[in-house]
Amino acid sequence: MKLKCLALGLLLSFSCISYAQETNAPAFGKGLFNLIGKDSTWSMKIGTRMQFLTIASWGEGEDGGLVDPRQNFSIRRARLKFDGFAFSPKLKYKFEFGLSNRDLSGASEYTSNAPRYILDGVIIWNFYKNFEFWMGQTKLPGNIERVISSGNLQQVDRSLLNSRFTIDRDQGVQLRHKFNLTNQFLIKEKLAISQGEGRNITTGNLGGLQHTTRLELFPFGDFSAYIGADLKRVETPKLMLAATFDFNNNAVKNRSNQGSYMVNDIGFHETDIKTVFVDAMFKYNGFSFMAEYANRTAADPIAKNSDGSVTGDEVQVGNGLNLQTGYLFSTNWEVSGRFTTIDLDKDITGKSLETQYTLGVSKYLAGHKLKVQSDLSYLNLDGGLNRLMARLQMDIHF
Repeated sequence: MKLKCLALGLLLSFSCISYAQETNAPAFGKGLFNLIGKDSTWSMKIGTRMQFLTIASWGEGEDGGLVDPRQNFSIRRARLKFDGFAFSPKLKYKFEFGLSNRDLSGASEYTSNAPRYILDGVIIWNFYKNFEFWMGQTKLPGNIERVISSGNLQQVDRSLLNSRFTIDRDQGVQLRHKFNLTNQFLIKEKLAISQGEGRNITTGNLGGLQHTTRLELFPFGDFSAYIGADLKRVETPKLMLAATFDFNNNAVKNRSNQGSYMVNDIGFHETDIKTVFVDAMFKYNGFSFMAEYANRTAADPIAKNSDGSVTGDEVQVGNGLNLQTGYLFSTNWEVSGRFTTIDLDKDITGKSLETQYTLGVSKYLAGHKLKVQSDLSYLNLDGGLNRLMARLQMDIHF
């Protein structure tokens, strides 16, 4: 019986290999399968990627020495991706599912107490010239660091600015457009209306709608602004300047559409939250530089009950700055550096100034599709104990 099962398993394996050969499996990093319907009315690319992460961190003792060592090994991300077109190349789709524990975490009554498998589920319709209509769940047009895929980052992971201020993913609709001001000068406009409470919400809208507007300027022409590092070693300087304004009406979470719900005695504390991002990306001949500024304000940042007493929750208002640069050598080794400062309103949040310095080293074996990255970070807490963190990560995409 065992022999029969083994033979059946081998037969299935050879069948899969034969099928992959017949469908002309793409080169490494270009997906597992690229399928096209016989009548060319649809296509589907299937891909997957994984990130394996090791972290070691130490706190600062009262005498200035390192104490409290912590180690962690994890599958940081495991993703399964599908994208292609349906009926016409002008109607595209993208589905991405998260399979690691961190991808699935965050189940609550607002997500039907279920794992949050879906990262992206969006239809993109190029309905007229340079206009696109997006519908579904995907990233909002927020800060550049968030829009860069986690698989295309220059360092092991995103900065503290992103973790504190990002507007990440949400469910709704978007309208995107681009046009050339001159032969070189490109302008991209992005508008979004979304539910305002993040991804995979199933219980309906609790507050108001979220409105996001982003404008991007490319004075020297289009380029790979949404990929970390200058892997293409562009021969002429390339620059993107951008700004985003986000207004979340009657928001019920303490970081706009992210963070925790501000629950009170009658339901939720609701307040209008505004988030502004100003960012830039520059690349030239292996050198790259990224800058981000974020600011969040709220009409009534202190969460209250119906009688005016405070609940203990508050909107994380304040601002952040992130500067990051790197240089890619001809050997495909890259060194990078990052400076991040988070200045939340201490009177409201009770949190002190945070400053983090990060030095990174990356080896790109096949671009971002196969790479090894390591970085060392020093976190300075104003009036508190500082921390040191070392990370090592391997990233592989199929």
